[in-house]
Amino acid sequence: MSARFTLRPAGPRALLIEFESLQQVRDYYAEAQLRRADGRLPSSVELVPAARTLLVDAVDDCAALARELSSWRPQGTDGAPAREVEVPAVYDGPDLPDVAEFWGISPAAVIERHIGLPHEVAFLGFAPGFAYLTGIPPELSVPRRPQPRIRVPTGSIALGAQFTGVYPRESPGGWQLIGRTTVPMWNPSAEPAAFLLPGDRVRFVPVAP
Repeated sequence: MSARFTLRPAGPRALLIEFESLQQVRDYYAEAQLRRADGRLPSSVELVPAARTLLVDAVDDCAALARELSSWRPQGTDGAPAREVEVPAVYDGPDLPDVAEFWGISPAAVIERHIGLPHEVAFLGFAPGFAYLTGIPPELSVPRRPQPRIRVPTGSIALGAQFTGVYPRESPGGWQLIGRTTVPMWNPSAEPAAFLLPGDRVRFVPVAP
């Protein structure tokens, strides 16, 4: 059964596809990547996933794409092209004991659990280079802090709901901090500027402080 979605024009050469769930966004984003890779979509088309939407930009014929979308039958993300990215992590965040309490395990077990999760970048948002990584199962969903911090250090690895994120720069934030990395998440002089991109599969590798 195909996903239910709503199409909205986003300028003369773009379509915004609104879905009912993040999983539908991920499935259609993966399908669009496959079609772009094999030539069924032009290589110039830009894809921008979000929590409930997928923006398809630089489209020559939006009406034709709108008609075609109803025939897509995404097979999920398993066959989609993906990078494997490693992120070195020091697990010494101030909220690690709180996460351990939420999960009902020890801080050391939280670390082992987190590095073993199947992290995948669903979309970017909040700040340039901030990637929302899926992988945390619903039963381990982590609540936000009751009082957000005014300053979260650059490179902080944090959990919020069913996502992991790495703060690309110092900013306010309400997620639970479990560690840190020295890898820059955003570099305007690089191409691409974001270190992590939608569809990337990420493995956190524990390192010594």
